[in-house]
Amino acid sequence: EVSRERIVSLVLQYPSHVLSELSNRVRFMNKISHRQSELAKHVAEIVLELKLEQGALLPILHAVQDELGYVPPDSVPFIADSLNLSRAEVHGVIGFYHYFRSSPPGRYTVQICRAESCQSMGSRVMEDHAKELLGIDFHETTADGEVTLLPVYCLGNCACSPSVRVGNEIFSHVDKIRFDTIIDGLGHQAVEVK
Repeated sequence: EVSRERIVSLVLQYPSHVLSELSNRVRFMNKISHRQSELAKHVAEIVLELKLEQGALLPILHAVQDELGYVPPDSVPFIADSLNLSRAEVHGVIGFYHYFRSSPPGRYTVQICRAESCQSMGSRVMEDHAKELLGIDFHETTADGEVTLLPVYCLGNCACSPSVRVGNEIFSHVDKIRFDTIIDGLGHQAVEVK
């Protein structure tokens, strides 16, 4: 237990915003389960590194997404408090930009182009087929955690429509059959039974 004198000396020694920040960090870290503590640590490091940049919210969200693959919902209060923003403002930015995710992506991210060129060449039919084959809709992940299906609005491959991107690889002239081949080629993690 910390004595009253020690609290008073801390308050006098450090500016209130530093103590408030420390308090916010402690609350954030205490709320996170042990399993999530590594995620919280990464988020805290990113926020501390970037929070003084002008317009720091977007760089922080991009860095968190790049590092973790998504922006954990539990990190929103910490990010908001650190930037003196409301949680609603942070949620609003995450929800506005399609790039940001609030849940971990699958092992493979499959993006189907929905731009005009791809639509005119049959991407809507292939899109319906993909949803049926995978049993998910856009912005969802298969139950086994393997595939996340996302729409994308132009892959810059219009002459070879319709196009699909898996990870960083772009596939051209994708129809139902080719889509099935791509998905089958992703492979699955072997499960060892002991």
